[in-house]
Amino acid sequence: GHNVIAAAGVGAGLALRNVADDLGITVRVLGTPAEEQGGGKILMLERGAFDGTHMAMMVHPAPQECDHFPTLAISQCDFHYHGRTAHASVTPHLGVNAADAITVAQVGLGLLRQHLNSDDQVHGIVTKGGEAANIIPGEASARYFYRSTDLHSLSMLEPKVKACFEAGAIATGAILDVQPLGPPYSEFVHDQDLIGKYRKNAESLGRVFSPPSTKVAGSTDMANVSLLMPTIHPMLGLDSGTAVNHQPEFAAYCRTPDADRAAVEGALAMALTAVDAASDDETRTRLLGHKTSYSEIGEYPWSF
Repeated sequence: GHNVIAAAGVGAGLALRNVADDLGITVRVLGTPAEEQGGGKILMLERGAFDGTHMAMMVHPAPQECDHFPTLAISQCDFHYHGRTAHASVTPHLGVNAADAITVAQVGLGLLRQHLNSDDQVHGIVTKGGEAANIIPGEASARYFYRSTDLHSLSMLEPKVKACFEAGAIATGAILDVQPLGPPYSEFVHDQDLIGKYRKNAESLGRVFSPPSTKVAGSTDMANVSLLMPTIHPMLGLDSGTAVNHQPEFAAYCRTPDADRAAVEGALAMALTAVDAASDDETRTRLLGHKTSYSEIGEYPWSF
C-alpha cells in the first residue's frame, strides 16, 4: 500500500501548490524511504529534512477507515552467532553450533513471554540456520522485533530480550553480534485538533469512519516525528474483503480503482486540513509556537 501513501502525499502537495502563497504557508512533500526497517523518517528528522516544519501528515491504506491508529514503540535487530563448523557425525565435539544458540535464545524468549506486559510483543524469524544437515552450523542469524507501549517501556523490555540471545552465546560458546536495523520507533502522539479537522474534511468527501480501535499494534517511524511536532496519520479504508495489511491479497487490492479513489480523497482531505489549520488563528498560532530546529536537539527521546 505504499503506492497509496506516496500518491496521496504528492497529491496533497500538488493541491496546495497554487494556494500556499495566499495562505502564507510553505508546503513540503518529503519522500521517506526505509520506513518499515531503517527508520528513514527518523534519520531525515535528525539530519534536518524536517527543520522549519510546523505540522506533518500522512495517510496509510487499511481495511477500515480510522482518523488515527495507536501504535507501539519498536526496536528491530539482527542477531548473528559465530560458531565453528565440524562434521556432525565424525567430529561434532569440535564444533560450536551457532544454530543451537538461536534455539536457546528462542526458548528463553518463549519463557519470557509469561512475564511480559500485556502490550509487549516479541516476534522474529531465523534468517540463517546452517548449510547442510551433516555440518555443525558455524554461522546462524535471526531477525527479531520487540515492541512495547512507549519508549520507556521499550527500554525496559530491550535488555530482557537481549539477555535471551546472550544466553544462547553462553550456552553454546558461540560469539554473539547484535546489529540494530535502525533507531527505535516511538509511540505515536496524535494531534487531536488536526485529527478533528482531517475527519471533517474526509467525511465531506464521502469517507466513512469505523469506530475507534482500542487495539494498540504496529509501529511506524512517523511516530518519532509526532514526538517533536503536531502530526496525524489517518488510515484510508479499502474494501479489501478479508485481506489485511502485509498480505499479498491486500497488496493486490492497493492497485485497484478503489485504492486510487482512496489516494485522491486522502490527498484532498490532507490538503483541506492544511488549509483549515492555516486559516484558523488559534491553530496557526499554536503550530507556529513550536520550535522547528529538530536537527539541533542533540539528545532525542529515542536515544538509548
